[in-house]
Amino acid sequence: MKILIINGPNLNLLGKREPTIYGNTTFVDYFAKLQGNFINIELSYYQSNIEGELINKIQEVGFSYDGIVLNAAAYTHTSIGIGDAIKAIETPVVEVHISNTFGREEFRHQSYISPVAKGVILGFGLQSYDLAIQSFLASK
Repeated sequence: MKILIINGPNLNLLGKREPTIYGNTTFVDYFAKLQGNFINIELSYYQSNIEGELINKIQEVGFSYDGIVLNAAAYTHTSIGIGDAIKAIETPVVEVHISNTFGREEFRHQSYISPVAKGVILGFGLQSYDLAIQSFLASK
C-alpha cells in the first residue's frame, strides 16, 4: 500500500508555529514516528506553501497511490482548484486538520476539500494523521 501525506502552507513550521494550537513536535519528527507505526505501508510526505505545487502533486500521484492524506491548511477554506484536483483523480483523499477547525474562526468552517474527500478527520492533533492512515487500512 502506498500513501502520500500532503501538507499545505505553514505546516513546515510545526513545532514553532502557535504551539498552543499545533503542539511542539515538528512534522518531520512525527513523520518518522508514523513510518515506524505503519511499517507495512509505503509512506511518503510532501509539503508546499504554494497552491499550484499542491495541485501538481495531487495530480502526479492521483492515479497510482492507494491513498492521500491531505492537510491543505489555509487552502482548505479558499482553494476551489485543490477541490477540483481531488475530483479529477482516482486516488481517495482523506482531509485532516490538527485543530478542530469548527472551534476556531468562522472562515475556517468552510472547506472546499470536504465535499470531495473520502472522509474528514480533525481536532485530534497530530494523531489525526494516524487516524487517516488507519481509515485506508480499514477499507482494504
